[in-house]
Amino acid sequence: MSDLAIAEIRCYFVRQRNCLLVRGQFSDLYMDYYLHLMQHGLKHEERLDVMLKESLTGLTLHLASRPQDESSAWTIHLHDPLLNLFVTGGSRPGRVTGRIFTEDVRDLGKSLFIAQMTRAGATPRQSMIEFEGSDVLTAIEHFYTQSEQRLTRFFRLPDEDFVQISAEPDADETWLTNLKSTDIAALDQAEQLSLLETRAYVFECGCSVDRLFPMLSRLPQEDLDVVFEDGHADITCPRCGAKFEAPLSVFQAWKAEQTA
Repeated sequence: MSDLAIAEIRCYFVRQRNCLLVRGQFSDLYMDYYLHLMQHGLKHEERLDVMLKESLTGLTLHLASRPQDESSAWTIHLHDPLLNLFVTGGSRPGRVTGRIFTEDVRDLGKSLFIAQMTRAGATPRQSMIEFEGSDVLTAIEHFYTQSEQRLTRFFRLPDEDFVQISAEPDADETWLTNLKSTDIAALDQAEQLSLLETRAYVFECGCSVDRLFPMLSRLPQEDLDVVFEDGHADITCPRCGAKFEAPLSVFQAWKAEQTA
């Protein structure tokens, strides 16, 4: 993780307004995302690329606003264009990853935002809401309103700088509703901001051939024979889309270690 570019996320409390402001500059994290795509021969058309990057951005800001031992996974199913955006991450360590699914996506006739949250010692939670349109940050705002029951706004600023502001108890929701992107640049002058904490996040999945072998091992032998018919298996990570070539001999040695 030390060789990866870090996105520093700062969390502030907006006094008098009772709102939580989370912001970060994402250029470095996006750079590692593009290096990941190049390494594994992946390429997205520009519109889908922006959607995935903003999904990663929204998740990162969300994680920074949540308890440090909480992890989240979001599946954003879009009806038009038909695809699934998947992003996941946590704060210990601070890392996020994700991918786009465009093949064999079932058309549900509507767009859905599915969120799964896990926290140590607590029962995992899942929520699902419908949303309109294809703007990812607007979908996340809708998720907050419907599922988290908290008014939340996202703002795109120049130089890949993003801001999330969420209502806390007794928040000035009229002020938050009427905020514009042009107000954010001078917000520290117009409002009293108190820095709460700073967190760091990288784009990293942590996958490897060995970590993907359990997925293969659940296949029946006849399917494994097809997968390894050329003497190796081409494995794609379901979390980040990374591609690996696994020789049959390596897989067999791994299986032998599991039963030893």
